[in-house]
Amino acid sequence: MTRPKIGLALGGGVARGWAHIGIMRVLMEEGIRPDIIAGTSIGAVVGGCYSAGKLDALEDWARSLTPRRMLGLLDLNFGGAGLLSGMKLAKLLEENIGDIELQHLGTRFVAVATELATGHEIWLRDGPLVPALRASYALPAVFNPINIEERWLVDGALVNPVPASVCRAFGARLVIAVSLGSDTYGLGMVTEGDKVEGMDFGFEEKREGRRSIGRAMVSRATRPDRELVRQLFGWDSKTPGITTVMMGALNIIQDRLARMRLAGDPPDVMMAPRIGHIALSDFHRASECIKIGEDAARQAIPVIREAMEFLGGKPDMSGAPVSE
Repeated sequence: MTRPKIGLALGGGVARGWAHIGIMRVLMEEGIRPDIIAGTSIGAVVGGCYSAGKLDALEDWARSLTPRRMLGLLDLNFGGAGLLSGMKLAKLLEENIGDIELQHLGTRFVAVATELATGHEIWLRDGPLVPALRASYALPAVFNPINIEERWLVDGALVNPVPASVCRAFGARLVIAVSLGSDTYGLGMVTEGDKVEGMDFGFEEKREGRRSIGRAMVSRATRPDRELVRQLFGWDSKTPGITTVMMGALNIIQDRLARMRLAGDPPDVMMAPRIGHIALSDFHRASECIKIGEDAARQAIPVIREAMEFLGGKPDMSGAPVSE
């Protein structure tokens, strides 16, 4: 009996990706350690932090998020290729992860991205970790593309939302995949969450339309940045905002593409947390997502152990090992 080489594929799903943290926690408790982790988008962030030994820091930060703190991370970008520059998030990653490189991680890790010019699926497996994570979650028109080795890269969910095929390519005999869109039946951002009027933007509005913002006095009925937030998110409007449309479209694309990719190369064990009620932008609901991930993982543990026992008792007939 030998332990099969285990691959873990963590799919994209924006805020729903916090469920990956709960899944990783249960696997650790059960002594099931992946030999190769492949991550797309938020799956890359969680998988990369786990491989770098930073899962605790990521979980603490995720649980501390509130709607107001999330707004503070929205560094609007008026001159780039995306609505957000992403530099605030990048700074947080750099402060907590440092300059560690992919090839030096404790667990073999691959981040999946998409080359903007060709549409090719790019597997980032060496070089600095933080740029690889940024490339994997660089949702087009939301974040600026990331340039790595003279290639402009964007979100890997555009080509491989649940990268089970990557784990298989790197020699995993038992592939466990996590899909975050299996129970999604509607647009990912249409929820009854906090509206603009109920959130603290750090300023006091006066009836006469004049307010103080730092040292500047703005004599307008509404603040320009507040109007931009309304347009982006569709708050206080009967029509969806820009972000709602983009996230909803991403939700549809990921679901359809994941179904096709996984049908052609299915994992041995599939985890599908029941998380469709969480909006793609609900990053402040990390505790709920983590709990859902834990529940899904515990339900899958018997299946995983059965697969490990079966594959561990079989000789490896896959041929020559894949070169890494």
